[in-house]
Parts: sequence; C-alpha cells; structure tokens
Amino acid sequence: MITRLPRSKRCAAYASETIGGPIFRFLAMTATAAPLRLATTQPDFEARLAERLHWSAEEDAAIEQRVRGILADVRARGDAAVLEYTARFDSLQVDNMAALELTAAELKAAFDSLPSEQRDALQQAAARIRRHHEWQKKQGGETATWRDEDGTLLGQKVTPLDRVGIYVPGGKAAYPSSVLMNALPAHVAGVGQIVMAVPTPGGVKNPLVLAAAHVAGVTRAFAIGGAQAIGALAYGTASVPRVDKITGPGNAYVASAKRQVFGQVGIDMIAGPSEILVLADGSTPPDWVAMDLFSQAEHDELAQSILLTPDAAYIDRVQAAIGRLLPAMPRRAIIAASLTGRGALIHTRSMEEACEIANRIAPEHLEISSREPHRWEPLLKHAGAIFLGAYTSESLGDYCAGPNHVLPTSGTARFSSPLSVYDFQKRSSLIEVSQAGAQKLGHIARVLAEGEGLQAHAQAARMRVE
Repeated sequence: MITRLPRSKRCAAYASETIGGPIFRFLAMTATAAPLRLATTQPDFEARLAERLHWSAEEDAAIEQRVRGILADVRARGDAAVLEYTARFDSLQVDNMAALELTAAELKAAFDSLPSEQRDALQQAAARIRRHHEWQKKQGGETATWRDEDGTLLGQKVTPLDRVGIYVPGGKAAYPSSVLMNALPAHVAGVGQIVMAVPTPGGVKNPLVLAAAHVAGVTRAFAIGGAQAIGALAYGTASVPRVDKITGPGNAYVASAKRQVFGQVGIDMIAGPSEILVLADGSTPPDWVAMDLFSQAEHDELAQSILLTPDAAYIDRVQAAIGRLLPAMPRRAIIAASLTGRGALIHTRSMEEACEIANRIAPEHLEISSREPHRWEPLLKHAGAIFLGAYTSESLGDYCAGPNHVLPTSGTARFSSPLSVYDFQKRSSLIEVSQAGAQKLGHIARVLAEGEGLQAHAQAARMRVE
C-alpha cells in the first residue's frame, strides 16, 4: 500500500521508506529514464493516461497506527515524549527542551554567517514574497462594512490568527524556501506568533534554514520534527506553545499527523507528490523543457512530470535531451525512477486538446512553454500555479517570484488554492440591525422560525417588531 506523501519542496524524507519497491530500487541503480510515450490518437489512450495519473489516496494503516500512538504520547507526556522521539528518530539526545529551542540570536547568527550572495538572495526573495502577499491582502483581506437603506450595517471583520506553527522539512535536504513561503504570508496577515519546527537529524542545523527564519520573522523555533512535532504544536507542551493552525510540508508521518490533529487545530492541506505539467508548442529549447521536467522529478521517486505537445518531433528532441542531461544530475537516480515510474511524454492533436487534458489533470505546476502563452492561458481552469512563457521556469516560482509555492496536488487544484495570506486570517460577520430594519427583518425571521418549529427564535424576532 502506498502512503500519501506531501509535496516535496516540501520533502521526500520518507520516500524510500514508504515506497521502497523493487522497481524503484532497480531504477536507482541503473539511473536511466524512460518516460511513457503516449498519443491521444491511440485507442487505449484514456485508460493508459488514467493508469499513469492514478495516485492511491489510501492510508497506510501501519503508519497511521504508529502516528496515533506518538500523538497520544505527546498529548499525555508533553516535553518528555518529544525528547524521547527526537532521540529515537533524529538521533539527537538532549536532556531538556531548552536545548532544542533555536533562539532569535542563533537565527541571526546563522544569517550573519552566510556568504553575502546567500544573504542577498534570501532578502531579495523575502522582499518579493512579502510584496506579493501584501498586495494579496489588499484585494479582499480587510475589514469592511456597508449600510443598507434602513441603516442596517453589514460587513466582515478580518482578524489574524493568534499563533501558527510552520513545519519545515529537514530530512534528505534543507528547504529555506519553505520557511519563507510559510512564514511571510503569516507575518503579512498579522499573526502574533509564528512557531517553527524543523528536524535536525544528528543535531546538524542548516544555517540557511535558520537564516531564512530570521529574515521571515519567525517568533520561536524548535529543532524537532516528525509526528511528535505536529503533536507538540497541536496540543502544546510545557515548552512548545499550542498553535491555532499548522502549515508546511513533511514526510508521510507528518502528513498523517496533520490529518489526525485536524479539528484540534487548522491545517493547510494534505498533499501528494510534487507535479509538473508542461504545455509546449515546440518553440522552447528542448534542454530547457527536459530540465523543467527534472526539476520536479528530483524531489522524490513518486513525483510526476508530464509533457503535452502537438509536435511529435519535439517529443523526440526532449527525449534525447533527457538522455543527454540526466547522467550529469546529482539526483539522477531519483529523477530516473520518477520519470520512468510516473512520467509521460504525450503527443496531442492540438494545443487546444493539450489544454483540455491539462484541465483534467489539474496539476500542481503548469508551464505554458509557448510563443503565445497568453493565447492558451484563458483555456486553462485548473492548476495550482500557471507559468507563462519559455523564460518562466517553475523553479523561479519555487524560490523568489513572489506567489506561494505551497500548492494543491493530486488533482485537488480543481477545488483548492495555493497557500496565501487568507490562510492565516479568519472572518467574523458584522451585523448591526437598525430599529427600522428590525421591523422588516423581524417579520421575515418570525415566519421562517415558526415554519421550522423554533418558537424561541420566532419570539425573539417578534419582540423587536413595534
């Protein structure tokens, strides 16, 4: 049974643990990539595409059970349980939680220790992400009211969450970009406290992650990870404050823990492996497209990279580029497993048909690698993020373009949206009925309440009617 993994800019820390099948081990050794070649004219195209897109939403019962035990233990024993699981899973043995808290001074020191190029890149990326989310907040995230003709006031009161937890992966790789993408919209929304949890296996702390937390305005940070970190954030311990919402990616255990604590706290989403879909008219250098396909495939073996194009010869050129470029990639074994296991190069009848198929797939990242991207964009309805034109690589969106890189996967872009400033705010309705308004509304409410058999409701409304 395959465990539902999180988006990996997001993290593939448990990919090998949760999939580990023989085909993936074989591909990891051979490092050759053979994406499935399909054409929409094939009589079995629909069935073969559906097979390639299939992603099991079933939960791994063993992981669910283990996570349930960890959460119950953290809820009951608090810090002691967190320390025990941190020692067990991260090989980090400490005597108390104070040793796991990353102080503001430590975050600042990490920032100061970076090469100037990395400091500048962090600050420039943060500025762009902050500016985008500040713009987003102004589009509808403000308190506003209006009055109707009888003086009744209606509107909404928008308030930030008091305290949020952001989970930052720290297993196979470090993700400072995830710190920026989760903390900055929370900061812009006005969240009072932003608490970061990041695993540091063996006690190794990544300075770029700590520096990103400093730049993004993280309030408190703890060197804890896994299901125990989610439990600590959801329930609170003597050392870790309880939060109102948890965002951010993680491994299969983190995803399971987020699912199980939902209701105690809010969560952003439970997502699947990372995805990219490229719509190409054949005008983009094939090496660029091949590398864009790699950019998602390198996250983990279950990531999905798909090319849709009406140009059959272009598919040959992209396939050749894949074979030529793959041997030089440091994560070539993961890329090869991903492309062979879940990748596809699809020949369509037209760009219009390619757009129609893209809407059915509803990918996380959708690149329009075309001379006329704005011609095709109106035809696209479902995608986490749409990247327009050959120069707009998905990787720019991942790090520094501005819009959030935490996106819906596994077809959920049909009904859900990227992480945003709105995820860190809540809305309260404002209603102030005038004396004149009560005469009209009271009658309507009384009639409907009596129809429902709720006499106290009816009487409360009747009392306001002169």
